[in-house]
Amino acid sequence: MEHRQETIAVLGSTGSIGRNTLEIAARLKDRYRITGLAAGSNVALLLKQAARFKPEIVSLRTERDAVEFRRRHKGAKVRVTFGSEGASEVAGRSGSDIVVSAITGIDGLEPTLAAIKAGKKVALANKESMVVAGAFLKREAARSKARIIPVDSEHSGVFQCLAGQKMRYVSRIILTASGGPFFRTPIDEIGAKTLAETLRHPRWKMGRKVSVDLATLMNKGLELIEARWLFDIDPVRLDVLIHPQSIVHSLVEMRDGSVLAQLSQTDMKVPIQYALTYPEREASPLPSLDLNRVGALEFHRVDPKKFPLFSLARTALEEGESLPVALNAANEAVVEAFLAGRIRRFGDLADLVERSLEAHLKRPVRDITEVYDIDRETRETANRILNKRT
Repeated sequence: MEHRQETIAVLGSTGSIGRNTLEIAARLKDRYRITGLAAGSNVALLLKQAARFKPEIVSLRTERDAVEFRRRHKGAKVRVTFGSEGASEVAGRSGSDIVVSAITGIDGLEPTLAAIKAGKKVALANKESMVVAGAFLKREAARSKARIIPVDSEHSGVFQCLAGQKMRYVSRIILTASGGPFFRTPIDEIGAKTLAETLRHPRWKMGRKVSVDLATLMNKGLELIEARWLFDIDPVRLDVLIHPQSIVHSLVEMRDGSVLAQLSQTDMKVPIQYALTYPEREASPLPSLDLNRVGALEFHRVDPKKFPLFSLARTALEEGESLPVALNAANEAVVEAFLAGRIRRFGDLADLVERSLEAHLKRPVRDITEVYDIDRETRETANRILNKRT
């Protein structure tokens, strides 16, 4: 089948999802062309990406990074911008059909919203946007006719299982979790684990912040909140099972007792490519899934004592209003401190996030401005608690 060549803007191009997206685009070069790249502060890698893909616009986190890029860039003429406004320009400009939203954290909200307002097909890997502003993003997508296709492997799996199904027949959506590096660690040993041990995930190779969230299972808690908005489903019909093999990415239980599952190789190229090509499917560069070689598939309940941050996320999902925003902000602030060495013990993460949430007064969130206000307030609270502690 012949296709019109589609254009792609990648937000977070130097991160794990961004790099995988560019690999797929390069392999499917007759189908896709890269027109925009937004990165953080990895100027050296962005220079290489720009030289290879020749985008029309690039954006970096700071003006200093943008100046450095301009100084070192030797290729074809490209517009260089920076900051949240720059990333939003990359996301919303008319030159792209598809926007891959892969900026980590709440920093991805504004550019994701810009892409949705522009009516793009949005391949969403920035779960935090949906966590803190899901209602607003879905409302804006309905207005602009933007299509949101999930990239997270679990939500991609649900999206695929729900194809052709009516939500009134769905009893439960079950996301799977690998369990991270400490699933089999005795509970009395987890607290003393170091940053280096936390980042050593047995299955997935992701960015540093996401790797910490995979270890605490906060990542799965945020994914539950994201699923609530992506699939318009009541929180009580959302569940999580730990599945160490990471072969079954999600399950959908139907009213008649049937359970639909999506299985694939443990590689993010699978859901990224599906989001780009949807509703079609291109051949995969990966070997076929060999279930005979995989052998047994395990499933376990989440132990709330072992993973207290998951329980906090579950509470935020059920209580709603401003709690998901505060939860995400507290977690981002605490994880940032852990990555910077201000926190030494893995076991302190949950305590610090919980104390930050205890200081938060839950309230309705009426617009995006209030999302940012709550985010700022909670980060300030978390940092005050951190400063007193250290």
